[in-house]
Amino acid sequence: MPNGEVHIRVRMTARPIDEPHRVSSQLELLFDLTFVVAVAAVTEQFAHTIAGGHAGSGVLPFLQVFFAIWWAWMNFTWFASSYDTDDVTYRILTMVQMAGVLLLAAGVPAAADHGDYLMITSGYLVMRLGLISLWVRAGLEDRASRRTAFRYAIGIGALQLGWFARLYVADAGASDGVLLAAFIGLAALELSVPRWAERPRPTTWHPHHIAERYGLFTIILLGEAVLAASNAVRRAVEDTAVSVELIAVAGCGLVILFALWWLYFLHPAGPRLEDRRNRSYRWGYLHYGLFAALAALGAGLEVAVEQTGHELHLSPTAAGYAVAVPAAGFIGLLWVVHRCLAEPTRVQFATTLAGMTILLTLPLATPAVGAVTDLALMAATCVAVVAIASWNARR
Repeated sequence: MPNGEVHIRVRMTARPIDEPHRVSSQLELLFDLTFVVAVAAVTEQFAHTIAGGHAGSGVLPFLQVFFAIWWAWMNFTWFASSYDTDDVTYRILTMVQMAGVLLLAAGVPAAADHGDYLMITSGYLVMRLGLISLWVRAGLEDRASRRTAFRYAIGIGALQLGWFARLYVADAGASDGVLLAAFIGLAALELSVPRWAERPRPTTWHPHHIAERYGLFTIILLGEAVLAASNAVRRAVEDTAVSVELIAVAGCGLVILFALWWLYFLHPAGPRLEDRRNRSYRWGYLHYGLFAALAALGAGLEVAVEQTGHELHLSPTAAGYAVAVPAAGFIGLLWVVHRCLAEPTRVQFATTLAGMTILLTLPLATPAVGAVTDLALMAATCVAVVAIASWNARR
């Protein structure tokens, strides 16, 4: 709003697809900050799980909690791209969703340590109530998209009942396999709601706005990885003196993160989404893997730094894989994401495959060459992938 003016009420109608100079609002940026807290909580918890030598058992809880975080962020992001009015009611309902994110973040330790998802599900409920209210409002005020908006509200509300039913099944003593199957089923239904809801009339999301929002969340996750590594450095410095190895590990981690940032923003998604709106579902959904990989990489870098200053309950090879697996996963998934919007070249495919292979092989050499050298080789591999990808893009 000009001069900071806020309207009490603005009729909620679909915003134009080709609205010029569409960028993220200040409210959206504030909304993202609450997810910084949630991502930090799940990353820190996963790092502790890896450091304790229980990475295998911690992967599924990490992915489940991260799905709730990502899906809540994604739902609001796409809604705002179509119906952001920035009036008083819209701001208040956005604040409600932010409160739900903070409640979810508070429940991360209980979910990771004891499999208790009550707090996380409660936070998810608060977020969904805010979003359902926005969809109901859109249905009441935008007649052209009424069926679409009400379908969203019904689908989201019905599935929220399913998540609480899963809690009841867990309290009744259901096995981990049953709970995992219930999660997969509910998650699949969540992903199907947009497809079903938009059959009567697609929403008018803005391609360049969506591309910017995803880019900003990518930067948030990279920043969380930097924060996780820096916290580990701080703890190591408090217990021991600063060493060359500690500085080298932190530096290599920064190089890896910078290289992945470079790769992600090498091919702007906005113009391609504008030309291929029908591929937006695949492009948007595949980002779950990209974002989860970055969050896991933050946990892996924290473990790598802690291992330099402390004796951890995991082998050097396992610590190496805590960095290599998410880094390789990010590079591979990024190729798939780009493939949704453009046909990749053979050079891109070969570079991606070679980079992933090298990254996943290097940890095997950690006992022979040392953790610092191994991490330096990973950083060099990521830099090489960026160099070749940049050269190919210029061609």
